[in-house]
Amino acid sequence: MLLRLYGWLTWLAQPLLRRKLARRAVAEPGYGAHVPERFGHYTQPPSSGWVWVHAVSLGETRAAAVLIAALRERLPGMRLLLTHGTATGRAEGARLLREGDLQVWQPWDTPGATRRFLAQFQPRVGILMETEIWPWLIESCRRAGVPLVLANARLSEKSLQGAQRVPLLPPAYAALVAAYAQTEDDAARLRSAGAPVAGVFGNLKFDATPDPAQQARGRQWRAAAGKPVALFASSREDEEAALLALLQADPAAAAAVQWLIVPRHPQRFDAVAELVRAHGFAVARRSGWGDAPPAGAGAVWLGDSLGEMALYYGLADLALLGGSFEPLGGQNLIEAAACGCPVLMGPHTFNFAEAAELAEQAGAALRVEDLAQAVQTVQRLAADPVARQRASDASFAFAAAHRGTAARTATAIVEQVQR
Repeated sequence: MLLRLYGWLTWLAQPLLRRKLARRAVAEPGYGAHVPERFGHYTQPPSSGWVWVHAVSLGETRAAAVLIAALRERLPGMRLLLTHGTATGRAEGARLLREGDLQVWQPWDTPGATRRFLAQFQPRVGILMETEIWPWLIESCRRAGVPLVLANARLSEKSLQGAQRVPLLPPAYAALVAAYAQTEDDAARLRSAGAPVAGVFGNLKFDATPDPAQQARGRQWRAAAGKPVALFASSREDEEAALLALLQADPAAAAAVQWLIVPRHPQRFDAVAELVRAHGFAVARRSGWGDAPPAGAGAVWLGDSLGEMALYYGLADLALLGGSFEPLGGQNLIEAAACGCPVLMGPHTFNFAEAAELAEQAGAALRVEDLAQAVQTVQRLAADPVARQRASDASFAFAAAHRGTAARTATAIVEQVQR
């Protein structure tokens, strides 16, 4: 009864979703493309036999990339069906496609849209990445006999409490055929939510190989910068303003390093550029750099590009972890570690608690109380190249020690396909 009620509510919400997509398409045109797919309507003829991977956004798509590569090794001739919920995820996912693969939007979570999606593509297996639990999508897969797994699965304590308060979610977790958890703590919480945990395999993002050409270019630019480079990586709203206010109040901190801000969400690039100017700094945007960042002091660099985090981490001597200085749970620090870029993280890392703790223990990350302490630590490390190199070496070692998740996860998924 609850599932039917939820289905009616999501069906009634479709006009609201269309309006939301239209609004978002103003800033990000990708949201205005292929809208009928969101509701289970497709232009291509029905087909079958797909290996379906759902990666809602950018981070999940990057994690899915290494899993997809491992699946291709084990399933020769595999046809990939890749679904997303965000424009940035879809843009990143387009890079993963080969001839014969297909990319569409995730169907809106109504009985009709999910049923039409499964009738259209008839996947051999469905792979949801990390946290994606959609009651009607999962129920429709159960009815259609499509084995559905949750890969690279994580669940914070806060999310577990929310799931236990929503009666629809425990049955949805329980209807999965398997969940492959990142950590033992995630596994315990997933079991409490009702999921059939079939393995604790680690985090797929450790297996991602940052673009070596981007890293090399970034290091070349770093060598020419004339001073250490401090990156605010995947910064979130309110965090940039807090940092810029600190730098405005302390010219020595502003001058100690070359500051580089890379906002998490591309639709905020222009707003962050204006914020930099409002705090009295010139801004030099990556989109205007040409072959190299601008020479000279005084400008805050703004990374307003997509798909270049390996370049930014290669360019940086150290990084502040976005999302960890506001109660947002933090972004993932694994790509920074793989690039040898040590991280300063604030108090809020609950989204990636174990990775943050392990990185701190390994010397690949430092915990600070707030942005003020982060700026002080940046100044200290700027004057200590030996400490920076030691932290960089620890970052490389930390990333290397946790690889192998893709192979373990792909092997388990192939077993599901072959049953």
